[in-house]
Amino acid sequence: MTPTEQVFDWIEHTELSQWIVGPSMLAFPTILTVHVLGTGFLAGTSAVIALRILGIARQVPLGLLELFYPILWIALAANVVSGTLLLIGYPYKAFTNPLFYAKLLLIALAIYLVVKIRNEVLRNPGNKQPADTAMWRRAKILAGLSLACWMGVIAAGRFLAYTHTWLRVGLPADF
Repeated sequence: MTPTEQVFDWIEHTELSQWIVGPSMLAFPTILTVHVLGTGFLAGTSAVIALRILGIARQVPLGLLELFYPILWIALAANVVSGTLLLIGYPYKAFTNPLFYAKLLLIALAIYLVVKIRNEVLRNPGNKQPADTAMWRRAKILAGLSLACWMGVIAAGRFLAYTHTWLRVGLPADF
């Protein structure tokens, strides 16, 4: 067993990991439910903001969309906690899957874009000008990238459940 596998094996044998993946009818399903709901709020709220920038619901003032950001941060916090717990439950499964790293990269990029949209678009006093300005073209690019990132995050998250090679240390996925 490699030193890395020894670390994963140690994590898998902690009481917390055993509780997460153990016989409890509530632990894993509850953590997964919190993670899915958090993702829904993160991606959904970001999508609302991006779609408004792309021209949907033009009657809604852009400045009002900043009110959604506390929801975003709460959902992100819920996902960090629940995602960490899921990782503790199956560290080897996640860390040996390249898709896990793609998901993390897309999350980081999506959060960066959400902050950039808030700072450069929602807080910009020029956001009420006609949509053919350079600021609006850039805003639409940011919005499109944000939507694409969140779609990638959701797809990668779903595929993680089915594309792993190893479930736990020494336990192949087809066991």
